[in-house]
Order: sequence, then C-alpha cells, then structure tokens
Amino acid sequence: MTTTSLTDEQLRYPIGKFQKPEAYTPELLQEAIETIKTLPARLRAEVIKLNADQLNTTYRPGGWTLKQVVHHLADSHMNALMRIKLALTEENPSIKPYSEAGWAMQADYNLPIEASLKSLEGIHQHMVALFESFTENEWPRTFLHPERGVTYTIQMSAAMYAWHSNHHLAHITQTMKQWGL
Repeated sequence: MTTTSLTDEQLRYPIGKFQKPEAYTPELLQEAIETIKTLPARLRAEVIKLNADQLNTTYRPGGWTLKQVVHHLADSHMNALMRIKLALTEENPSIKPYSEAGWAMQADYNLPIEASLKSLEGIHQHMVALFESFTENEWPRTFLHPERGVTYTIQMSAAMYAWHSNHHLAHITQTMKQWGL
C-alpha cells in the first residue's frame, strides 16, 4: 500500500487517535511500560535501514521528515519525563507547554538521528525505572497542562506515551512500506 492510497487521517494517525482507557489496570500499565521499554530498540531496528534521502522524506504531504520524527520522539519524551518527575515532587504542578513545530525547526534537528536515538534510550530507561518502582500511590499523581486546561495523571501519561511511541514508529514503518522495506 502506498501513501497515495491512504487518506490524510490514516497518514496522520496510522494506529488511530489516542483513546483514554476506561480504567488503568495493572495489566494495562504493564503493557504501557513494556511498550515504552522496547521503543528505543524497535525504533533503532527500523531507522538503521534508512539512508539520508529516506530519512529526509516526509511521512505525509506537509508532515515532518522521518528524521524530524526521530528527533521529536526524544524531545517529546524528555518533556514527558520532566512532567512525571514534577508530578512526583509537587502537588499538581502546572507544566510548561512547548511548541513541537517550533522545536522541529531548530538546528539540532539537523543532527544525525543517532543523537536522538541515544537520548531516547536514556530517557526511556529513566521512565521505566520510575514506572516499575511505583506503588498505587504514585500512579494517580497529577500535573496540569495550562494551555489545554487538562489535569493528567501519571497513569494516563504512561498510556499516552506508549501510544505516542507506537504512533510515531508507525509513521516511519508505514513510510518504509512504500519502499519495500
């Protein structure tokens, strides 16, 4: 299947939009942890196959390049780790939103993807270490996203970032399918 046969919605959300779980069961949280734990290796296994021209290909018309997607994952998950730590150490802190599109235009997004792959490995080690240490008291801790006016629990963040991991990995693998990779 080529990207031309997919709708814009399918290109944007190859695994569908995030669906907030009805309940955060131990099984659901363990699945999220496993997804987050394995993303760096799964991502590396895919992008290592790509040359510079392929990395500079967008996953959809008007979208980011695959290289930008890799760098975005590191930036986004770095912010997630900081938000989780704030929620663990403060009472419902208000987090600092950031411009994802603005960050994607910065000079560090011209770096080879190895820099972000290494960052993502460390960030995910930290996230998993925290998640695996949690008792039932840490999971419901919260932070406020002031632009969205939404209070997030850490358990919702774990589910969201597991989805986010698979969402962007699917952008890459879906694009690779058009090259027969």
